[in-house]
Order: sequence, then structure tokens, then C-alpha cells
Amino acid sequence: MEFASLLLLLLLPLLRISAATEEPCEVDEDVVRCACNFTDPQPAWDSALQCISALQVEIRGGGRSLDEFLSRVDLDANPQQYVEVLRALRLRRLTIGAAQVPAPLLFGALRVLGFSRLKELTLEDLEVTGTAPPPRLEATGPALSTLSLRNVSWASGGAWLADLQHWIKPGLKVLNIAQAHSLAFTCDQIRVFPTLATLDLSDNPALGERGLIAALCPGKFPALQSLALRNAGMQTPTGVCAALASSGVQPRQLDLSHNPLHATSNPDSSQCIWPDKLDSLNLSSAGLKQVPKGLPAKLGVLDLSCNQLNRAPLPGELPTVGNLSLHGNPFLALGAFQPQEDIKNSVPACAHSALAMGLSGTLALLQGAQRFARG
Repeated sequence: MEFASLLLLLLLPLLRISAATEEPCEVDEDVVRCACNFTDPQPAWDSALQCISALQVEIRGGGRSLDEFLSRVDLDANPQQYVEVLRALRLRRLTIGAAQVPAPLLFGALRVLGFSRLKELTLEDLEVTGTAPPPRLEATGPALSTLSLRNVSWASGGAWLADLQHWIKPGLKVLNIAQAHSLAFTCDQIRVFPTLATLDLSDNPALGERGLIAALCPGKFPALQSLALRNAGMQTPTGVCAALASSGVQPRQLDLSHNPLHATSNPDSSQCIWPDKLDSLNLSSAGLKQVPKGLPAKLGVLDLSCNQLNRAPLPGELPTVGNLSLHGNPFLALGAFQPQEDIKNSVPACAHSALAMGLSGTLALLQGAQRFARG
């Protein structure tokens, strides 16, 4: 299969799996999920043909350099001859990563995937080397709804998002970027994300409020509805407010949980005006000993659960809020306060350790891996 060989050369040697298995690829009984473990010094790439009918494909290849494939793949070849085969693939979700990948090889793979029905792409533990090929007049990559990156470094530095944007079609709705090596984007090179509704910059502890200003390029996220900043080095809610004001983004939901927040206002942003559309604010698991100052005057949802509040909040400390969450705070263990608001108790147990606060996404990832392994 000439098409299969081309696709494998472009996509397969891109990830690492932690546990060795006898067979490099495993497919579940329903041929929905396929996982490949290419850690052998001489990988049997052709075994990945088992994944050709899967909806979800995860490929891990040992963290090796893929420079050798540049001489074996014609990145300028016209993939039009494979259009019907590519469109017939069931592939909807693809995870690749953990290798040193030449930028032309990665973007060549995206070009081929542009003819597939892929909707969700995850890149993990990748080192993208070299220079990106010149962008084409129109985006030729996949029409993704979700793009997730975790621990991906780029030789292009802060220009990586602009480079990547040229190789995916407009219409992206969810962008997740964790453990990034650079979030100081070259904003003048980035095009508008007209449909992006969710931006998750969690698990970037070095980001901080100054870095957030550099990452939220003004005018580039007009449709943003949800901004997640868990474990992202945020210090005060008002400092985040100032960053939002500087960028002009208007999220309805803001997640600042799992940050070591201070209750006092940032002096430079004490008069900050919060976005008009903000309705939900998550300040859970932030080590707060009192309600922070400078919160929005009115919220639909305020989550202060799993903090270190030793007394009931005073009336003047809280905004007008429709749904207040306070479970998991020490004062409630003493039965000192029974708020009138609708208090959520869906997660009664809270982990206050530094480890839990510093790894907000790890548990979810491990749980997902367990479910995948069980098939």
C-alpha cells in the first residue's frame, strides 16, 4: 500500500510509551482505539497498519530523532492521488509525540492529514527541530476542532504558534497548551482565531501574570468563552484582571484554581474592571485563608472550595453570587457556617498538598491512560 507507507513514514515514529509490550500495537475489540509502542531499536512500523480502521490512534516511538525520514519522504509530493483513501479513514483523534521531529516532517504530516476527517490532535513530548517550510497561500492541514500540546519545544521559539496556525484550517474551537517552553508569542504574526471558544494554559507554572499578557495577543481571540489557568503561576485575581483588560479578551468562565493565590489586591491593578461577560470564577485549591479583594461585583458561580478559610466569609467580602461553593474549607468542618447559597458538594474531599496543587492535570491524564489501557 503506497499510501499507507507514506502516511506511516510521516506519522508513526513520533511517540514514546512508558511500558514495553511484546506487540508494538494493540487494538481494542471494537477497533475504536489503537495504541502503538515503538520502543524497539528496529521498530516494525508496518504493524501500525492495524490502526488503519481505528477512530482513536495513539502512537509512541521511543523518543528517537526522525531526521533519517527526511531523505525517505517527498514532502513536496502532491497528496491529491490519496484523497479518496484519506477521506475513507475513520480516524478522528490522533496522539503523537516524544521524539525529535524535523519541522518539515511534522508540517508535511499535517498537510497529508488535511485530506482526512481528523478532528482532535494531541502533540506530546516533542522537540520540533529546524525551520518550518514556507506557508502555502491557504491552510492545507486538518480541520481540527481541538488541538492539545504538552511539553513541546520549537526551534522557532515564540513564532511556533504562528507557524503551526498556517498548517491547520480555520475553525479551531479548543486550544490546550501545557508545559510550554515558550508562550511569548510573536503576536503580529498570529492570525485571528475566529472560532476559538476555549483556551487552556494550565500547567505552565512559569507563566505568571506578566507572561499571560504576552500570551493573550490582543484582538486574536474574539470568540473566547473559557480561559483556564490552573497551576499557571498566577498570584492575585486582580493581577489576572489586569492581563485580561490589556488583551481585551472577554471570557465567561475563568479558572484560577491550583494557583498559590494571595488574598490582597495587586496595587497596580486594584482598580481593574473585570470583563462584563465574566459569569464563573474558580478559585478552588488556591491556599486562600480569606476571600481575595477586588473580585467582580456580581457572578453566577464562585468556587472557593478546598481552600484554607478558617472563618465564614463576611457579607462585604463576597460579591453578589448565585452559586457559591465553599466545601472543603476548615471552618465548615467545625459546623460554623451554613450558607444560604446553593453550595456544591460534588467533590467533598480536597487535596491540599503542594504536590496536588502543582500537578493539576496529572490525575486526569493518569485516569485517562488507565481507561485506555483497560479498553
